[in-house]
Amino acid sequence: MAVTNLQHFALTVPDPAVGRDFYQAAGLDAIERGDQIAMRCAGRDQDQVLLVEGPSRRLHHFSFGTTEEGLAAVSRAAEAMGVIRRDAPNETALPGLWLEDSDGILVNVRVAEPAPSLGGPVALGDPERWQVNCPGHYDRRGSRGAIERDAEVLPRRLGHVLQFTGDTAAKTKFYTDVLGMRLADHVGDALAWFYCQGGSDHHVIAFGKSDGPGFHHASFEMANIDHIGVGAQRLLDKGYQNGWGLGRHVIGSNYFHYVRDPWNGLIEFFSDIDYIPDGMEWPAKDWPEQDSLYLWGPGVPEDFIVNYETGH
Repeated sequence: MAVTNLQHFALTVPDPAVGRDFYQAAGLDAIERGDQIAMRCAGRDQDQVLLVEGPSRRLHHFSFGTTEEGLAAVSRAAEAMGVIRRDAPNETALPGLWLEDSDGILVNVRVAEPAPSLGGPVALGDPERWQVNCPGHYDRRGSRGAIERDAEVLPRRLGHVLQFTGDTAAKTKFYTDVLGMRLADHVGDALAWFYCQGGSDHHVIAFGKSDGPGFHHASFEMANIDHIGVGAQRLLDKGYQNGWGLGRHVIGSNYFHYVRDPWNGLIEFFSDIDYIPDGMEWPAKDWPEQDSLYLWGPGVPEDFIVNYETGH
């Protein structure tokens, strides 16, 4: 056993206040700490995004939670593989191990509980069961299906992050052999999805092949497909650029809608993702390219897989 959950990711951005406004428009709460801003899903006592002032938009670090035993296992694996250890950066000094992955991205591993994967934050309460009428299963009876236009629609939790890498093999070795994550599925060496031991979404971290490292998107779970649509529409109504959606992925199976952030990264709203329970031997599959992005939805925009940190 090694890392069991993703705590948060951090970005350097030229103006954290611009990022704050974007993530607040997406439904997250902001906590300002000097020259950095933490974003949290409503009702959750856990940073999900950290925005740190810097010259350009870059991945700053990832923070993963584990147990005491898991932390010791990661430490041993890192030492055995000669992984570079770093001191905690002054601007985001967190306890635990600080390691440098194959792309030079900082990775923090510390003892921390996972964000609930099968339920929402306690302060929000569990979402009402989404009842869908379909042939043979008319579960919603005597009530209207559409939600109110002004209904509260908020992200429940950070689900996963996709990052670009110039070397998927080296990145995979770090995340599996050091952090103890497992491969869920892949498309040759172009795309790969990884889950945590102990019970996890189909993917918590994913990699896309590029000519260098970079941030592609961060994904937040919504209560259902209606909340995906309304959440994305509210961002679009505020002038943010549409990314891609609404659609459904093949790999992971989740519904999705992507919207561009102020620096050409993406936020994804998702629901109904595959879940891999503790102890299951999940059969990782090498998928054909035509299944790599979606089952249905609008055509993939030309810039969807552009790494804006390298320009390719």
